[in-house]
Amino acid sequence: MIKVCHMTSVHAPEDVRIFKKECVSLAKAGYDTYLVEQGETYDKNGVHIIGVGTQENSRFARMFKMTKRVYEAALKVDADIYHFHDPELLPYGLKLKKEGKKVIFDSHENTAMSIKEKYYIPKLFRNMLYSVYRKYEEYVCNKLDAVIYVTPNLKSDFSRLNKNTVFLPNYPIVDMVNYQEPDRDSFRLVFAGLITPLWSHRNIIEAIDDIDGIEYTLCGNIGEEYLKELKNLAGWEKVNYIGKIPHEQVAMELENSFIGVALMQPHLNSMGYQGTLGNTKIFEEMMAGLPVLCTDFELWKPIVEGNKCGICVNPNNIDQIRDAIRYFVNNRKEAIEMGRRGRELVIKEYNWGVEETDLYLLYGKLTYVGE
Repeated sequence: MIKVCHMTSVHAPEDVRIFKKECVSLAKAGYDTYLVEQGETYDKNGVHIIGVGTQENSRFARMFKMTKRVYEAALKVDADIYHFHDPELLPYGLKLKKEGKKVIFDSHENTAMSIKEKYYIPKLFRNMLYSVYRKYEEYVCNKLDAVIYVTPNLKSDFSRLNKNTVFLPNYPIVDMVNYQEPDRDSFRLVFAGLITPLWSHRNIIEAIDDIDGIEYTLCGNIGEEYLKELKNLAGWEKVNYIGKIPHEQVAMELENSFIGVALMQPHLNSMGYQGTLGNTKIFEEMMAGLPVLCTDFELWKPIVEGNKCGICVNPNNIDQIRDAIRYFVNNRKEAIEMGRRGRELVIKEYNWGVEETDLYLLYGKLTYVGE
């Protein structure tokens, strides 16, 4: 049996993309699958999880101590294929190549661009670090056996560096068993995830201030300063702030809502208005049967408006946001049909069950031994 080992020093235990999608799929396909991550050691869904303890508090410790612990634990597995998910592990990808292993880098975002958005780093050092990282990433990726990228606008960067590049977007796992039709009688907007300015909550709350009968449900963690800022808005009285809740309860909140909201701000990691398929939010809302109100990204608009399952707007144009919400409210039957079309689209096309085939093909290619 071919032994494979996934590695992450940054992601939380049982990360959806790493564990629930990739590792579980590989185990299901017959690979002897290991995952080295922070936390405890145990087996689940056919995957051998090797925990390396709790995450370090300081950034320095996370970058150097945790990565070394992950590498050392992974090396003991003695796998045929190593598959790592964090840029911090790039040096260890090279080490594993020197050990004669097949190595895959799974890039979840445009890391170089994200460095430019780390505002805790002084700007001069940020630009310097961006250049150094970009060159080092190119150097390492050129020597690896394959690179996986999560959004189409990374293709040009990686395909010139490595002959084995695979586009594996972060589409959701379809739950056909526990699905419940959304509450068609409410006028609830819903957002589930980390609550930050990236998702335009201030503009949404200002937009709903003068729309009668609307409620905006927020599920997720939020920083104290940002929460204070939002609470000072006149429209806050229409916000139902729940805080962080279990995944099962998130599904319930989606079912009890009418509109899914995903107004991501254009930023460097989204390549401005190009957008990204690395974030699952619009697809999770579509899977829940909700019409979607989202950013008019070049990548999102053909999916959402092209298939008539939502409305795309400029996230910084409060009038557009308000008009879109009013359209949903005033055209309830059409909004319901948008939600149904969105769910059908995810079931047929934008789901992990479709994408896992490309993961199997890559692993088969790396392990094929010709006659």
